[in-house]
Amino acid sequence: MGERLTESDVKKIQEEIDHRILVVRKQALEDVKEARAQGDLSENFEYKAAKQFKNKNESRIRYLQRVLANAKVIKDDAAEDEVGLDTEVDIYYIDDDETETYRLVTSIRGDSLNGRISIESPLGKAIRKKKVGDRVTVHPDNGISYDIIIKGLRKVDGSDDEIRSF
Repeated sequence: MGERLTESDVKKIQEEIDHRILVVRKQALEDVKEARAQGDLSENFEYKAAKQFKNKNESRIRYLQRVLANAKVIKDDAAEDEVGLDTEVDIYYIDDDETETYRLVTSIRGDSLNGRISIESPLGKAIRKKKVGDRVTVHPDNGISYDIIIKGLRKVDGSDDEIRSF
């Protein structure tokens, strides 16, 4: 099964593909052509760099096209008072006596360093469709489970989130 994406994710990916094909590809080919014209290719750093950039762009285009070809488009079916996609959640970690805020997103927009957790992650799976006040046990892959309490939630607009680049 492929990535689970929202319609917004699909639109953003298609926009990136179009931009890379229509704008970046054209510039990358021009850069290669200019660098090639400088002469000896065996010691031409600009040529090697231009080729690497061109290849990286083509690789990204192929990757994104594969993602779209295998994607499953999903809709958020969580109620307004439940944790769903693009919901900011205040989570109280019982063992640590700390509260942290995360936003639940599709895996292609996941970025734990910036507080965006994937619906595919153990925490994301555990809190999805839960309500304020619910106590939840999270079962990570390392086998050490922990308890949390949903302290608050707010729906936010995720339309301007970036798609992760690999």
